[in-house]
Amino acid sequence: MNFPKLLMMAGWIALSASTAFAADQMKIKGGADKQAIASAISAAPKKVGAAATIVAMGADGQMRTLRKGNNGFTCMPDNPATPGPDPMCMDKAALEWAEAWMGHKTPTLGKIGFMYMLAGGTDASNVDPYAKEPTAGNHWIKTGPHVMIVGAESRFYDMYPKSAQPDTTVPYIMWSGTPYQHLMIPIR
Repeated sequence: MNFPKLLMMAGWIALSASTAFAADQMKIKGGADKQAIASAISAAPKKVGAAATIVAMGADGQMRTLRKGNNGFTCMPDNPATPGPDPMCMDKAALEWAEAWMGHKTPTLGKIGFMYMLAGGTDASNVDPYAKEPTAGNHWIKTGPHVMIVGAESRFYDMYPKSAQPDTTVPYIMWSGTPYQHLMIPIR
C-alpha cells in the first residue's frame, strides 16, 4: 500500500473513531438527561411536572436547561452530592428566591413563591442554608414530601414554630433568622 493511501486510511479511521466516540457521549448524556428529567418531575404533581421547564446544575456550576416548559414552573433534579433525595419544582418567584439562595444573595422580601418537594428532602440542616452534611450542631433533619412558601416578609413566618429541631410532621420554619427562612408544609 502506498503512503498517501495509508495516510488517507489512517485519517478516515481517526475521523470514524472520534465520530463514534461523540455519538456514544451523546447517548450517555441523553440518558443522563432523561434520568435528570424524571428525577426533576418527581418533585411536583404530574400535570405540573409534565409542563415544567427542567434545569440542572452543570459541572461548571451554571444552570443548564434540559427541557423547555410552558406552565411557569421550573423543576430541578436530585442533587447527587447530597445524602438523600431533594428534587424540587418551583414557580417563578420561588425560582428567583432559590437563585438568590444558591448565589449567596439576599432574596426579594414580599415576593412570595411556592415550591414542591413531593419526593421529600431528607438531607438538610434546619439552621444552616449552606451545610453540606450533618454535624453535631447543624440540626440535620429528614422530611418527607412537602411544599414550601418562600419570600414572605418576616412577620408571616412568626406565626409558625421556629425550633432548631422541629417536628417535621407539622408546618414549621426552616433556616429561621436567615434571609432564606421559609415555611415547610408536610404533605401526608
